[in-house]
Amino acid sequence: MPDSAALARDLLQTFRSQKSFADGALAQVTDEVFCGPRAGELDPIGVTVKHVGGNLRSRWREFLTTDGEKDDRNRDGEFELEGDDRAAIMALWEAGWTILFDTLAELETADWSTTVTIRGQPHSVALAALRSLAHTSYHVGQIVHVAKRAAGAEWQTLSIPRGGSPSFQPPQ
Repeated sequence: MPDSAALARDLLQTFRSQKSFADGALAQVTDEVFCGPRAGELDPIGVTVKHVGGNLRSRWREFLTTDGEKDDRNRDGEFELEGDDRAAIMALWEAGWTILFDTLAELETADWSTTVTIRGQPHSVALAALRSLAHTSYHVGQIVHVAKRAAGAEWQTLSIPRGGSPSFQPPQ
């Protein structure tokens, strides 16, 4: 097992980076795109944001002591926007991230040897954290992709712009 403090630090950094990408994309979409109608099989961004917020809240709240699938979670409801507005969805998003960040920051060395459950299945703390990172990153990619398509030519890149790689190369 890698050094638990280093692992927690690296997970926090990577989760923060993913949130930054998503937040950068969300800042570039209108409320109509955020809560808009489905485009074929493609959910509006608000659905994905609501789902990620709900998932993070469920997985990371009482992380070490309760199953990651909480009884009060309405997962199916996360895929519906009826009656929700952007502010309410963003509040769920922020709450989920806050719980995640606080929990990761509070983990102690001994916690990393704990077994946690998700839907009754045992996971090491590291596996549960990596599972959450993979799931969250998958959905962040969706958010960025849909936002970029909606923004079109107005899109502001969130990473190295096309043609900009040479300026980000390490010195030889």
